[in-house]
Amino acid sequence: MTDTVMHMVGHVGTDVDYRKVGSGTDLSTFRLATTPRRWDRNQRAYVDGTTSWITVQCWRTLALHVRDSIRRGDPVLVIGKLKTEEWTKDDVRNSRFVLEAVTVGHDLNRGVSSFEKVVRQVEATVDDSAAAVEAIERLENTESVSYDERDAAGTGLRSAS
Repeated sequence: MTDTVMHMVGHVGTDVDYRKVGSGTDLSTFRLATTPRRWDRNQRAYVDGTTSWITVQCWRTLALHVRDSIRRGDPVLVIGKLKTEEWTKDDVRNSRFVLEAVTVGHDLNRGVSSFEKVVRQVEATVDDSAAAVEAIERLENTESVSYDERDAAGTGLRSAS
């Protein structure tokens, strides 16, 4: 199956709605408004076309970053997969397009932004931490050995015989 990947440039038209769904998966949604502009020769000016609206869905880590970074009115660029949601309400079938975002960023043609890299923390178990401390202590207490003197594993740590 082929996904329809597209990009849209527009303005965030609603507050970002963040929630956890299912078994705790992060989801942020917002409405994106995009208005085409064209040159009108008669008016000798750019004129706005009809505004289109689409719901943008952001999942997992992107949901958290969008929640913390994007605000109503921000000019953004969204790249994502075009999906159709379908549901039935009061015996009437409904559908709408949604853009499942792969990436979201500020449109730097419209302003400036700053970037803060998120440092990911890796959780280690107590056993892993203790083993790491022990290995570091062994290395600090080991005399320097030549390449030829290393053990079979190449650590330079020879077992006591």
